[in-house]
Amino acid sequence: MDEDESLRRYGLQPSFADLPRIREILRAQTDLGQHDQDTELMKLCCVQLFNASQLSDVLVIWRAKESSWDAHCSIDVQLLCGAGLDATRAHLEADGSDDAAEALRYLVECVAAGDFDTFSVAEEARWRASYYLG
Repeated sequence: MDEDESLRRYGLQPSFADLPRIREILRAQTDLGQHDQDTELMKLCCVQLFNASQLSDVLVIWRAKESSWDAHCSIDVQLLCGAGLDATRAHLEADGSDDAAEALRYLVECVAAGDFDTFSVAEEARWRASYYLG
């Protein structure tokens, strides 16, 4: 599957029933080596999961972002926050895993750097829709 097929099949607002397949696609891409990853497909999967707003996807997106240098650069940190910045921070703090601690540290650094100064879930979703559909 490529980015265009995923967009046609699942759209930007996937159904609840489609989320397991999107996670599966993202995890499969995450497990590939950097030169075999389709980072555009990975980014779209992250947008789809962002729009689903489930905190359980925060670390799925984080692991994808951190799977390679190209993925890190392609997957924006804001995509971790589909349930909102405060809810994401609280979720990562409560998780207790090493991945969650690393994601939280990075998120806090990005907030301090101003990467979330104008962030809102609704505006991020609108911007992504314009990018993919506009």
